[in-house]
Amino acid sequence: MLPAPRPRFSRRILALALAAAGLGTATVCAADPAPFDLPGPGLRITVTRGGRTLPIAEVPNLATGDKLAIEADLPGDQRAHYILFSAFLSGATNPPPKNWVDSAETWKAKDKDRRLTLTVPKGARQMALFLVPETGGASGTIVDAVRDRPGEFVRAVQDLNQASLDRSRLNAFVAAIRAQENSHPEFLRTLAPALSNSLAIKLNPDCLARVIELQAACLLENRDSLVLADIHSSSMTDTLVGAPTDLALQLSYTREAGLGYYSPYIGVIRDIARVFGAFGNPQFGYLPTLATRDGDRLSLLLNAAPSFAKPKSVLVAAMPAIDAGSPPRLRVTGEQPLCGARPGLVLPVEGAPLIYSTGFARNMAVSLTMANGKRFDLPVRARADRGGYILAEPLPQGGLSGKVTARLHGDWGFDPFEGPSFTLQFPDGGDWRASDAGQSLVVGRDNAVELTGSAAACVTGVTMRSGGAAQPVAFTLRGADTITVTLPMKGARAGDVTLDIQQVGAATPRTVALRAFSPASRIDTVTLAKGDRFVTLTGQRLDEIAGVEIGDVRLSPDGLTRDGDTDRLIATAADGRAAEGTNARIRLNDGRTLSVPITAAPPRPAATLAARSLSPRDGTHGLPLATRDETVLPDTARLTFSIRAAEGSRLTPGDAIEVATADGSASVTLEGGHDVRLSSPDIAVATLDPARLGPAAAGPLRFRLVRGGIKGDWVPLATLVRLPQIDTVRCQAEGCQLEGRDLFLIDRVATTPDMAGAVSVPAGYTSARLAVPVLKDGSLSLILRDAPGVVFTLGAAS
Repeated sequence: MLPAPRPRFSRRILALALAAAGLGTATVCAADPAPFDLPGPGLRITVTRGGRTLPIAEVPNLATGDKLAIEADLPGDQRAHYILFSAFLSGATNPPPKNWVDSAETWKAKDKDRRLTLTVPKGARQMALFLVPETGGASGTIVDAVRDRPGEFVRAVQDLNQASLDRSRLNAFVAAIRAQENSHPEFLRTLAPALSNSLAIKLNPDCLARVIELQAACLLENRDSLVLADIHSSSMTDTLVGAPTDLALQLSYTREAGLGYYSPYIGVIRDIARVFGAFGNPQFGYLPTLATRDGDRLSLLLNAAPSFAKPKSVLVAAMPAIDAGSPPRLRVTGEQPLCGARPGLVLPVEGAPLIYSTGFARNMAVSLTMANGKRFDLPVRARADRGGYILAEPLPQGGLSGKVTARLHGDWGFDPFEGPSFTLQFPDGGDWRASDAGQSLVVGRDNAVELTGSAAACVTGVTMRSGGAAQPVAFTLRGADTITVTLPMKGARAGDVTLDIQQVGAATPRTVALRAFSPASRIDTVTLAKGDRFVTLTGQRLDEIAGVEIGDVRLSPDGLTRDGDTDRLIATAADGRAAEGTNARIRLNDGRTLSVPITAAPPRPAATLAARSLSPRDGTHGLPLATRDETVLPDTARLTFSIRAAEGSRLTPGDAIEVATADGSASVTLEGGHDVRLSSPDIAVATLDPARLGPAAAGPLRFRLVRGGIKGDWVPLATLVRLPQIDTVRCQAEGCQLEGRDLFLIDRVATTPDMAGAVSVPAGYTSARLAVPVLKDGSLSLILRDAPGVVFTLGAAS
């Protein structure tokens, strides 16, 4: 996941944004919560469902009826006595009954006194655990707090769960980087990107350009801001409490807000600090903990040292959510088949970083189904550094050939889990063959040849032998059974060519015999339309053509394309003159010349722009933008324009007009008799709605006349400009703000047409408000991104 861009904000805009979010600059910058780096006590927890018992590390969610065994894991010399409380919750607006809160005295000798044995009640949705220093009346205080303000605890449990899961990914990333640093730091350059992608951890690519000894430390700087959103377990909408989502995201992009790049983990930690600061009292202060799981042990991490004096610290830990199981939706990385015979086979998956950082995915295996229907399972294990699952046991020797279907499956906690399917290929000794294009290679240029055979994914290399020493050639996988090789034939001689194809597990390579021939251009047609300054040639090997002569007009190659076995070459007159004649003299690169008859084509239709006018579309809103440039076509208007036939020609009722952007990315055809109507034999009037070009069309437009299948030359028409909707401009003592939609379409704003002192708008700007200079004469001057040379005037009516 790539980090979001960082828009630039002035100090004034930042202060306004923080005020709107209910925050102060000092709150965000100076009051960052401390990192959770202080080890706390632990808990031993198991969960039983349907007769099966799992340690807490393998339980992603709880369910009604689950049996829980919970006890504190404290050292033998523990002197401070803790009461262990459990509380079930049923949502933010529904106080739990008193019997949903239970307690145990962790220092007692008997198991039944120091251990909690619980059953998840019907209707419960969240569960919290509390470690409370022994104090008279603690039980009533905890019960009252949970029942009086259930919403605060619900939010706390949700955020602690989120933060703990995010922390597990960060811990996995840090551990892997540290391990690599201690063993082979030179491989961090390849390992770190794989870990970043698997665990959804932000990667600073600049770190990998440093010397090897400094890479690990650089990668682990500002750890808390490394955690990106995990689509399986988090949401981006809770970045800052009480702030609109868009504002919250913009704040988090800015360095002034103290976050650097956007990090949901930081947002969650901030929310936890706010929530717990809201319901403390003189007797107890609530101290959040992040839980790391290992087997049946829940280790608690603190962000502050607990207090045993009033207010005493109550340690709060979150249990997994009580809801229906939600296994991750793993996706296959890439669409090509995999080579099952390749050592270190990886089943690449993406979409669920928690499979690498938690024990939720259990008993993972891959089922192999062969062509004869035989099926067997092999265990697999997740490897974040490899980007997927690897086999925990080797494949059976022999018996696997051709295509084999592999399906990932296992358990997600207590629930069965079905993952994606993969297609594995195994070499079967079959022959390889070249496509028809490979049967006649041409020396003097590189040749792309398709080779078809079995287990294309298992091809490890292709070498070419052509008279001299063998040389490796590049290849790419195309589909399940095809590879494309690029044969370097520029300096080769005509003759036999042999390709050796090496595959994983094959003792000897498979060979394909080809024949290379000397080039010889074959010209099928030379087409010239009357009055044109270019000709079109079709045939084969037209790249051998050096030039074309028609009478005294010399034409040079100006664009070669290939359609299957047919080459198409455009040759254009160097001096811009129209060519006339019945024969073309073709000069080849080797000095030979060919005489080819010309196929005459009727003159292509031509027209010029006569007049144009604009009319607004219905439903336009906002303040008007005006400009003196008559070539501008706003996307909120319709263009009516007339064209005049070229001298000596006439228009017909069936003539159409094609309108397109300058780069050809969008076009529309105005049909004759419907969008185009004749005013006279040499004048036609057409109407263009820019919406027909699509929402992304912008910039210079051009048109050409189309008659049947013959198209004329392009003629400039207008400049299509997407206009922002500006609703108002509000001015106060400290400055002015422009309000509206699609403000990212604005490039600069100034108070005078010469754009002196203009304010630039960042690319990709998303806010509905923009700080602009203080108005001088009641108007603003704007330059839009679609028309960088045109100044628009906005009358600020507010």
